[in-house]
Amino acid sequence: MKIIKLSNRVDKKRIFNQIGSTDEGNKILKDKMELNFFYLKDIKNPATLILKQDALSIGADLVVHKDTILCKNKTSNALLIATNAQLKKLSKKELSQPFGLKEFAKEILKYSKTPKNKAIKIMGVVNANEDSFFEGSRFKGSEAIQHIKKMIKDGANIIDIGGVSSRPGSEPVSEDEELKRVKPIIDEIYKEKLYEKALFSLDSYSPKCLEYALERGFSIANDITALSNDKVAKIVAKYGARVVLMHKKGTPKDMQKNPTYDDVLLEVYEFFQKRIEKAKSFGIDDIVLDVGIGFGKTLKHNLLLLKHLEYFLSLGYPLLVGASRKSMIDMITPTKIEDRLPGTLTIHLKAIQNGASIIRCHDVKEHYQALKVEEAFGDVM
Repeated sequence: MKIIKLSNRVDKKRIFNQIGSTDEGNKILKDKMELNFFYLKDIKNPATLILKQDALSIGADLVVHKDTILCKNKTSNALLIATNAQLKKLSKKELSQPFGLKEFAKEILKYSKTPKNKAIKIMGVVNANEDSFFEGSRFKGSEAIQHIKKMIKDGANIIDIGGVSSRPGSEPVSEDEELKRVKPIIDEIYKEKLYEKALFSLDSYSPKCLEYALERGFSIANDITALSNDKVAKIVAKYGARVVLMHKKGTPKDMQKNPTYDDVLLEVYEFFQKRIEKAKSFGIDDIVLDVGIGFGKTLKHNLLLLKHLEYFLSLGYPLLVGASRKSMIDMITPTKIEDRLPGTLTIHLKAIQNGASIIRCHDVKEHYQALKVEEAFGDVM
């Protein structure tokens, strides 16, 4: 007998097929191969004792504070370690338990059903303003159209047009000024029917600009204010458009001045819950979530959000990540904006591994190649 240690990211279906196991058995085994870790905050002490016992009874485990058995504190934190199969069993057990465990049971069951990311989409960035942080993304008129055509040829599925910079420290502009910047590009896209070759998104929270774009072949509203303006919500609903709900703390002018969170993962999650509810109240169902890398976050906040993206998949919507050439790379290794492509690719590939299915970037050709290489690993066991 020979033993081969396989990666945790092994293609389970492919291995089952190689071995020749039954389809019925494969469904059971697949759930046993997905290990989950849940950090439980402020869990009541009686609930901790019940959960510990129930977890052990099904082969899972709960890491608890050393003094839990002494009941010194009313609440504490814990770490649940369980496979998908064990989560289903544990959920059934806790549905009849008090101390908040019934709600816990309903919540954890979502994660055993969390969909994995489908085909990855590349969103290429084109800016029609003079002050976007990356000079290589600034284009006007016919030059912008040529660049858009090149990005589509290079593999972009979505093109995101912006007319106002949202970089840290930037100032807002009037709707009329924004429309003046993006209108020539939108008109040319509409004239040449480029929306038949790729999806088009407007990076804007201006009702006037969004309506102008959605009337002319655009189908996505990329709103960094996450529908703060009811007028935007009404326009998105009117055209049956997709909306990207992005989290940010503060405004571009002040968002990077010492941003703080009690728990960035929980706060972003709760923010999304509220904005999803608002979107639905306006009849909007086509939703994408963006954790807002660099929008009111420190380097640590950004890394935590990227590392634990899977947490947000339980909300049931695709995740977009846009870290292209952002300053977090410079915080890790001092680098000029024009030299941040390697760091960008590393972040975006990690984001895909952790659940992102849309990548917003400046360098479409390089991302397309990187994604194809990443996909090749899925073709082997």
